[in-house]
Amino acid sequence: MSWKAIDRTRVPEHGAGPGLSEAAKEKVRGFFPRYPDKRAAMLPALHIAQEEVGYISLQVMRDVAELLDVPPSKVMDVVTFYTHFWTHPRGRKVLMACRSISCDLMGGQKLREALLGKLGIGEQETTADGRFSFMTEECLAACDHAPCLMVNEKMHKRVRIEDLDRILADPDSDKLDMPRSTLFDAPRDDDPKPARAGEASARKKAVRKAKKRKKKAAPSEE
Repeated sequence: MSWKAIDRTRVPEHGAGPGLSEAAKEKVRGFFPRYPDKRAAMLPALHIAQEEVGYISLQVMRDVAELLDVPPSKVMDVVTFYTHFWTHPRGRKVLMACRSISCDLMGGQKLREALLGKLGIGEQETTADGRFSFMTEECLAACDHAPCLMVNEKMHKRVRIEDLDRILADPDSDKLDMPRSTLFDAPRDDDPKPARAGEASARKKAVRKAKKRKKKAAPSEE
């Protein structure tokens, strides 16, 4: 007797959550020419989806599965494997605390306990006002600046308990001091239209032909 597979994404439509916009789907399709198989665009697709919706809902999993021609269960496997994908709504700022031995030796555990006390939430939870979510990560790769705390994409180094109120109150606590890539961001109205796979292939062929003509036209050296 074989095991029966259970599709855990099958829920009533009202419980599936929001899905992807057509603009987001088009941005995902724009990644297809980068890979030999569109299934390889899974991670970019999920990052774009989470940036647009705020988390990976069951409907988003269905939409991504349809775009990539894979079963929804394959999408769920990836979403539940990586800690940075949320399957429920997250706050506007995600506070990510490091739990590595370097940070713990420098007071990281007490820092996390103090932060959770101020927020009144637990791991992978969100404050009632939707401002903050909290999670831990095994290592934030800044051991020489322990203990560390990330606010969205911004790293705060050598954080002390007395710094927490300032960080939580600072509206710019997640603003980076350097330009950042928008490759995986949700689509915006001013984004350039992504190239279709056929269009990208045609451009590549045109470039190769132009190079061949230029090579033939170049005078030979005697």
